[in-house]
Amino acid sequence: MADSDEDYIATDDEDIGAHNVSKGGRHRGAGGAAAGGGGGARSKNGNKPGGGAQKRERWEDIKRSWDNVVEGEDGSLSSTVAGLLEAGKRKRLLKDTTPLQRGIIRHLILVLDLSSAMMEKDFRPTRYLLSLRYACDFVREYFEQNPISQLGVLGMRDGLAVRVSDLSGNPVDHIEAIGKLRLDEGKGAPSLQNALEMSRAALFHAPSHGTREVVIVFGALLSSDPGDIHQTINQLVEDKIRVSVVGLSAQVAVCRELCKRTNAGDESVYGVALDDKHFRELLLDTTIPPVTRSAKMNASSLLMMGFPSRVVEKTASLCACHSELTKGGYLCSRCSTKVCALPVECPACGLTLILSTHLARSYHHLFPLKNWVEVPWKAASKSTHCYSCQIPFPHPPTKPEELSAPAKTVTGTSVSSRYACTVCHNHFCIDCDVFCHETLYNCPACQSSVPKGKVSNGAGGRGDPMEVD
Repeated sequence: MADSDEDYIATDDEDIGAHNVSKGGRHRGAGGAAAGGGGGARSKNGNKPGGGAQKRERWEDIKRSWDNVVEGEDGSLSSTVAGLLEAGKRKRLLKDTTPLQRGIIRHLILVLDLSSAMMEKDFRPTRYLLSLRYACDFVREYFEQNPISQLGVLGMRDGLAVRVSDLSGNPVDHIEAIGKLRLDEGKGAPSLQNALEMSRAALFHAPSHGTREVVIVFGALLSSDPGDIHQTINQLVEDKIRVSVVGLSAQVAVCRELCKRTNAGDESVYGVALDDKHFRELLLDTTIPPVTRSAKMNASSLLMMGFPSRVVEKTASLCACHSELTKGGYLCSRCSTKVCALPVECPACGLTLILSTHLARSYHHLFPLKNWVEVPWKAASKSTHCYSCQIPFPHPPTKPEELSAPAKTVTGTSVSSRYACTVCHNHFCIDCDVFCHETLYNCPACQSSVPKGKVSNGAGGRGDPMEVD
């Protein structure tokens, strides 16, 4: 028997005569030669004598996380841990910032798998509980990124589609409805066709100026459908409904076809989660508005909106949206109907009511902030502190070979811990880089500085200071 410490190398001749046993008990191949003879002989390094190197099996390439940990000069791991955290932040920021046409008014249905397959514990504590927790995070992030959009939640269990919450623009209602699902457990098998048909019905009255989307969290490997799901896919394509799927088990052929056909051949909207962190990333990636790929998918149209004013009443009155007694609310700018929260569609006249801040927050998807570049040590002497938070930067090294090092390290971070805006060329730390690209969506240096010769201060436009009495 071969030494158990040696690497296993797969060969074709071992599989040929694996079950051909002679009277003498020896394994023989197709030509009658013994399997333990020259046909299966190995050298000490695991290769066939006189042959080339064999390909290693995938399960032999073990990646150990502790192999990447290196002690710092002071003997601690603090510098290594900080570098790994910075690399993770930087990887999350590097996205395509090309300005594209996107639908900022979205109508989306979130479909959750509530079947028995979600009771597996490969995602802690279970797939069911983790998906509910991430669904609440998805609702918050969705309305943060798309404040003038609508959202509805459905579930799949026992071969049926169940309505969790109706299509609305209030995140509190959706989070409360999802929280009530924690009292139940996964049951039966899911039905993709029933969920898609109910989603079609919910999105049937969605206006043409907004997008129609369905996001499915699918944890099973089968779908218990009452009919032909391919007919449902054809109807989704006709209704211009885009479907994205986040799988938790493995890739399913019907889900791949569903995403490909409803997204103009784009298969990137179907992903299978490797772990809980990857699951959250895949789910939150769908909060970004989809790209308009053709004029047929989303034709341009004008939309009338109202910007109501806030009112505070001495006595409570009923709101038109929930029929509840409230002392505060907003009055429709067209018919003066009272609603309690924004954004919302006026129940009386149908006018879309929003705030100016909601509209401004939706436009950052159309004009994204460009990625900041890494700063090499040669240009690091320009700054000693972060422009935004004033945290001190590390001092440039004195050795010439370190000064000539490239700006980007192996992990993708800046060698000088500085990141420069491509417009104003000011330096920022990684935390301010994350904050500006994920929350602020603007460069604070570009907003606070004014280019020379481009000042229009109301005194004639020549850049002269304006006199104030």
